[in-house]
Amino acid sequence: MSPIETIMRSAPVIPVLVIEDAAHAAPIAAALVAGGLPVLEVTLRTASALDVIREMKQVPGAIVGAGTVLNEYALEDALAAGSEFIVSPGFTDGLAKAAIASGTAFLPGIATSSDIMRGLDLGLDRFKFFPAEANGGIPALKAISAPFGAVKFCPTGGITAATAPAWLALESVLCCGGSWLVQKGPPDLAAIEAAARAAAALGQ
Repeated sequence: MSPIETIMRSAPVIPVLVIEDAAHAAPIAAALVAGGLPVLEVTLRTASALDVIREMKQVPGAIVGAGTVLNEYALEDALAAGSEFIVSPGFTDGLAKAAIASGTAFLPGIATSSDIMRGLDLGLDRFKFFPAEANGGIPALKAISAPFGAVKFCPTGGITAATAPAWLALESVLCCGGSWLVQKGPPDLAAIEAAARAAAALGQ
């Protein structure tokens, strides 16, 4: 099993996290891990994101990666901060080749069959379908994935606690990304753990 598949199979939902204050990082990570979601995607959308990754890495059981990785420079920064996997919103040959060369687990974003074919040419067959709902939702992924029987996906973008089960029921889907687990502002740790527990149960 490839490193990225191992991560994708670790939990049915990967929390997609936008955290402004690194002081909240470890408590949020601990609540998510306690709820059964060990894989944490920290998006590089805030000035504190790399510090958040470093803080979350200290939490026992947490598997911490970087999302919104746009180029080779962001890849280097994310790996230097301790990221165990890399997620990008789209697909470029430059980033893909750099990620492959680094040996890190890599989940590139795709939206079309052409994206998938470019990934397959580089030896990649696990992808993030993004933005999942805006790209046509479940019917779109069914149609796009049909010619690629061995390819598996992590749909992300617009998925909710209510719609996640339908996505996870697809044969081509190993897990999905969820931004609903952690709300903006000061964290409600009990609510985060409860949401994580509910999301983790979707895989049972």
